[in-house]
Amino acid sequence: MRHQTDEYVMADGRRILLLAEGRLVNLGAAEGHPASVMDMSFSDQALTAEYLLKAAATLGAGLHEVPTEIDKEVARLKLESMGSTIDQLTPAQVKYLSSWDHGS
Repeated sequence: MRHQTDEYVMADGRRILLLAEGRLVNLGAAEGHPASVMDMSFSDQALTAEYLLKAAATLGAGLHEVPTEIDKEVARLKLESMGSTIDQLTPAQVKYLSSWDHGS
């Protein structure tokens, strides 16, 4: 039986599984992403909101992708906080990756 799951057996043998004592499951029995992952998501959202505010006059109505620069900056900052950096592909790796026309 999982954490935050209670099982009740009825007189006729049927079973009832009660999650998070009947509370909101995502709050009471959350087993979602840890803070070390969510910080990147929230950073992406905050920087994208700032970007949208600054670029509002030049963006048309509709859906817009998060700019790659924002994703890369969030990744760079996360790795930096962990004492690491983003590496660069070697010329041989670039050549190999560029050689594929189809498949994976």
